[in-house]
Amino acid sequence: MLDASVALAWFIDRSIAPYAVSVRQFLQNGDRAVVPPLWQVEIWNGVVMAERRGVITASDTAELFQKLEVVIGQSIETSQEAPSARRVVAAAREFRLTAYDAVYLDLAMQLQLPLATLDRALHHAATKAGVPLAH
Repeated sequence: MLDASVALAWFIDRSIAPYAVSVRQFLQNGDRAVVPPLWQVEIWNGVVMAERRGVITASDTAELFQKLEVVIGQSIETSQEAPSARRVVAAAREFRLTAYDAVYLDLAMQLQLPLATLDRALHHAATKAGVPLAH
């Protein structure tokens, strides 16, 4: 399970966190990651926010999307598992997450997959919920 925070780090951060580099290498070695359908919207929002903050330019964005298409084609699988509103809201309440992050946690639990995230709250919630974290 790949949180958008990790993928955004690959394309936007000037100094990529070692954890994000490790996850990218894992995928480059032929493994695949599963993402919820909202993942792409979170990526788009991250790009918009990075442009707005002046971290990247419109031409950077065009290049980013070209690279992202390659990554998606080679190593990203979008889950067709529909999130349960009850489970997502319950997880958001219990772990004090946004509904967006609770979707990742819930899907990781449902599919019994490790979770890759740079988000501290989601990392903490996964640990507390017994969801393994990707290395």
